[in-house]
Amino acid sequence: MGRWLGFALGSVAVLAAALIAAGLVENEYFFFAGYVVLQFVVLATAWNILGGYAGYVNFGSGAFFAAGAYVAMALIKAFAAPLAVQVAAAMLVTGLMGFAVGALTLRLRGIFFSIATVAVAVICETVVMNWGFVGGARGIAVLVPQPTLLGSTTRMLFVVMTLFALMAVAVARAIQVSWIGRGLRALRDSEEAAESLGVPTLKLKLFAATVSGALMGLAGAPFPTYMNFIEPASAFSLNYAVSALAMPIIGGTASWAGPVIGAVLLASAQQIVTVTVSSELNVLIVGVLLVVFVVIAPQGVLGLFRRAAARGGER
Repeated sequence: MGRWLGFALGSVAVLAAALIAAGLVENEYFFFAGYVVLQFVVLATAWNILGGYAGYVNFGSGAFFAAGAYVAMALIKAFAAPLAVQVAAAMLVTGLMGFAVGALTLRLRGIFFSIATVAVAVICETVVMNWGFVGGARGIAVLVPQPTLLGSTTRMLFVVMTLFALMAVAVARAIQVSWIGRGLRALRDSEEAAESLGVPTLKLKLFAATVSGALMGLAGAPFPTYMNFIEPASAFSLNYAVSALAMPIIGGTASWAGPVIGAVLLASAQQIVTVTVSSELNVLIVGVLLVVFVVIAPQGVLGLFRRAAARGGER
């Protein structure tokens, strides 16, 4: 109970800091870049629920992100739906999508499951490119009225994504400390052994796939409003799939905190490089850091901290 109280107070403090920053910071780019970092916190946390806790590596994260974005876009064009409705619908659709994909693919293991998720991403992108209602391959512009409360859409979305990031982390933390998290870790270590002990492995995997998909849709839903334009090349960008996998690995997949650390470090580095060098280097940076951490620190930043703490305790 005490740990949850501390987490809740910390979350309130973070949200309050975001609101204060939105009112006081004058540089609009701070919110533009901050939104991207927080978006990746949600995406990395979502990936880790299935890929980290259960050990099923999903290469199709970009498909769920883009699906959430295009559901939001369809609702904007058809009904001029508010952001809350867009987000709820995106989470519902991508959650069901995660369940359906899980039901079809989670009986596969290892590289076979990963290849199946790549196929899902290709199918989704092909469908969207031929869906004229949302712009197809050409894309479509989004006309968004400027909010009056925080002064700009970018500031408003920064605060909203802060809330979404806190929600995603809270869900991941709750799963980790529950019997569901213990079951997912058991099947990750040995699915056969877990099944022999009565762990409902298929149900747990479907649950993880559904929650992971819904949170990825949550990350993607505000994307059309944020960009004021959406087209398949950006929504299905390789950067989302690669970063969603790399950030938890760099931070550490064993805990809810790992994806947060990895996302903040990596997404911040990407934003700095985008401004100072070139946006084309983003995926290269992710790839290089992923290789370095896999070789030097396979348990991520959290693993390095634990090893340092253990060495300090021995002295």
